[in-house]
Amino acid sequence: MLRARIFLPLVIGGLVVSALGLIVELVHVWSHAEVVEILVGLLSLSYEQNLPTWYASILLASCAVVLAAIAQHARARDGSFTRHWWVLAGGFAFMSLDEAAELHEHAGALVHLGDLVYFDWIVPAAVLVAVIGLAYLPFLRALPARRRRDFVIAAALYLGGAVLMELPLGWWTAHAGADSAGYALIDWVEESLELGGASWFLLVLAERWDERAEASP
Repeated sequence: MLRARIFLPLVIGGLVVSALGLIVELVHVWSHAEVVEILVGLLSLSYEQNLPTWYASILLASCAVVLAAIAQHARARDGSFTRHWWVLAGGFAFMSLDEAAELHEHAGALVHLGDLVYFDWIVPAAVLVAVIGLAYLPFLRALPARRRRDFVIAAALYLGGAVLMELPLGWWTAHAGADSAGYALIDWVEESLELGGASWFLLVLAERWDERAEASP
């Protein structure tokens, strides 16, 4: 069973990546030795194009692959909600690319709403999330109650990190700058929530794949 095979690696992988990121940030508060600087660049969740970024990108890509498999199976079975599964697969593939290539970082300077919305890209992102959420209400209602709950929990964790945590992070950046322990710790919470949400979602999808013979959307 897919879920049983990936459960332990996901839990251990997420905990190790998150814990190492926190440890190097805490050590960095007291020491700026060259070796610490190297480790921070390699392991910090606040940095891009490092080990945590690679892990997060693979996690999102894995979600995309399982979503595509579920979409293909749905089309072969009865066609119900096939388009919704494919759109989710494409969305997670793009999110994986964005994680690795930092595409959203280039969407700034679109609006200026003050220090709280320091990172401007969250405005179009929030609008897009709202539109997709409304469009997916029939899909969610058709899911079994437990799976619908798990989808909502995964989305809340991931979006709570990716979008909502950008508000306190932006406020802190505007007032104290990005080169501070406070920034690193807020960003660590944000990235850890994203990892937790993506991991939870992958486990839910794995369970859905294991139960693919059931008559559910």
